[in-house]
Amino acid sequence: MSDTHGSGGDSEPESKRLCTASASHERCDPAEGARAAVSVIMPVFNASDWLDECLQAILEQDFLDRMELSVYDDGSTDNSRELLERWRQRFEDRGRPMLISGHSSSSPRGVGFAKNQAVRQSSGRFLCFQDADDIMRPQRVRLQYEAAAANPTAIVGCKVCRVPEGSTERYTRWINSLSPEQLLTQVYTSHGPTVIMPTWFCSRDWFEKVGLFNEGGKGIPEDLLFFYQSLRRGGHVIRVDECLLVYRYHEHAATHSVLEETIWSHRVHFLQERVLSQWESFTVWNAGKQGRRLYRSLSATNQKKVKAFCDVDENKIQKGFYTYEESKERPKPRIPVLHFTNASPPFIVCVKLDMTQGVLEGNLRSLQLKEGVHYYHFS
Repeated sequence: MSDTHGSGGDSEPESKRLCTASASHERCDPAEGARAAVSVIMPVFNASDWLDECLQAILEQDFLDRMELSVYDDGSTDNSRELLERWRQRFEDRGRPMLISGHSSSSPRGVGFAKNQAVRQSSGRFLCFQDADDIMRPQRVRLQYEAAAANPTAIVGCKVCRVPEGSTERYTRWINSLSPEQLLTQVYTSHGPTVIMPTWFCSRDWFEKVGLFNEGGKGIPEDLLFFYQSLRRGGHVIRVDECLLVYRYHEHAATHSVLEETIWSHRVHFLQERVLSQWESFTVWNAGKQGRRLYRSLSATNQKKVKAFCDVDENKIQKGFYTYEESKERPKPRIPVLHFTNASPPFIVCVKLDMTQGVLEGNLRSLQLKEGVHYYHFS
């Protein structure tokens, strides 16, 4: 495999690329006339099983403005690089430049690094992120471009169709059913970003304002960290309500390399920063394992704000209190456990969505509470 990204391999002719990343990792700015409207950004690592289908779908986009594909190969050991090179001429024939670079080191640098490199060598005013194992629907770039152009400080997502059909059923339903308001209120749940990374589309200006993806490598939730930073910067979250991406589930997906504990700590930190810092007191909805875990994960300041746990389980309620045994305080904190109808908002809800046959959702509705004001979902 040749290396065209400064690791000692053959360099590509200038005619093959509009812009490339230099050794200092600075992005060069192409002349305006050469600039694409949209750059499809695709990191690749051992994706040969899916590349043909993925690339054909990119080629079949019905977007009429100037579009390019920017690929960074993160040290694939299969024939991904060879497949990419075979497709280059087909893209050129359609007037869609294909920028390919990468490295041949035996150690992958990670998804965040590969995405950043693909962005740096690209020229588009807008960025369309694509995973090499997924498939765009023909109208994806056109519809998301229209939404992003109208909302230049937004991350724009879309609905997805999951393959194999029926895999991650709850997660897929959540992705596709969030209301426009919930795209902002449900950013603290274990599902992660409310528009999933393989569907992201945004302006280059906004991407650069938010900053690069974390390049810590395997085990880092670079998409979640970028998503949170976008929200910190005042960014919006929008979803095109059509299935524009066939989202593939398989055991080798990079998502599986991120530990749940890592995700948990980032979520707790963001919740404390964005929500709990604004509240003088609150109730944790769930006196069981998840609720107690959240309590133990909070800062001492925020633990003191927990006025009660609430639940529907009579056994937990009859105990009357949760005692924080690990506390160094004397006496140890004892937090009341109440039935939810006797508890007062605001709530942090630590019961998983869509897991109680609608009971949780019905209980929340019965209290006539507004999500994002009186409660936030955390689990």
